[in-house]
Amino acid sequence: MSTSPTDTITATHEIPVVHCPKCHADVTLAESWQNLKVCPECGHHAQFGAMARIQSLLDPGSFDETNSRLVSVDPLGFSDLQPYRERVMAAREKTGLNEGVVTGRGTIQGHEVVLAVVDFAFLGGSMGSVVGEKLTQAFELATERHVPLITVVASGGARMQEGMLSLVQMAKTTAAAQRLHDARVPYISVLTSPTTGGMYASFASQGDITIAEPKALIGFAGPRVIQGVTGDNEGALRSHSAEFLFERGFIDLIVERPRLRNTLA
Repeated sequence: MSTSPTDTITATHEIPVVHCPKCHADVTLAESWQNLKVCPECGHHAQFGAMARIQSLLDPGSFDETNSRLVSVDPLGFSDLQPYRERVMAAREKTGLNEGVVTGRGTIQGHEVVLAVVDFAFLGGSMGSVVGEKLTQAFELATERHVPLITVVASGGARMQEGMLSLVQMAKTTAAAQRLHDARVPYISVLTSPTTGGMYASFASQGDITIAEPKALIGFAGPRVIQGVTGDNEGALRSHSAEFLFERGFIDLIVERPRLRNTLA
């Protein structure tokens, strides 16, 4: 009996092998890596996109995004190796987001919250005018509704392509955080790796409760700046760790990503 090609050829779909960037363990089929980007071998917490983060924290179907149509323009006509407009467009295509922060309302185990999540993949999670505006409006929404605000930050700081307009977002978001404090509405700040520069120096360090992921790099000036000033490479890295800051009272809790949802609830 003759056979056709379809009888003898079996289609195969190979799964690309994925290794932990820290310990190089094979995490291809690891559930913790697939769902939360956490290595089951060494506990490394890799970069986690804003929408994936929101899905991991909020009750299914509860997220109502706010200010999704706010997008950056080019107020200074800035161009270096690439025009700023092109950088923003490339970031949108890469991440599927309109901007570097996603804000909205939702519930965590039935508790209503306002949530703002910064995505490092969008121009290094930098804070420009639109990111500052979206964050400020999230603070104001939480104040108005009198429900807790949670921010999750991964940022390299201010967005240099917007110059002074970017730097003033530090004052703007800090003032919004103060109004939330004055209204006696809880604010929980979650710091992930990295949290540096203008975001850390403004609203991200103003939480009533400050939580960090394990071994997160946190600080105003980056480790390389400290290394250049002191010449102490090892000390610069150690002083920017979540554990170092926790020991000295700057952080209230260090929480692994799989436990974060329950801890926040």
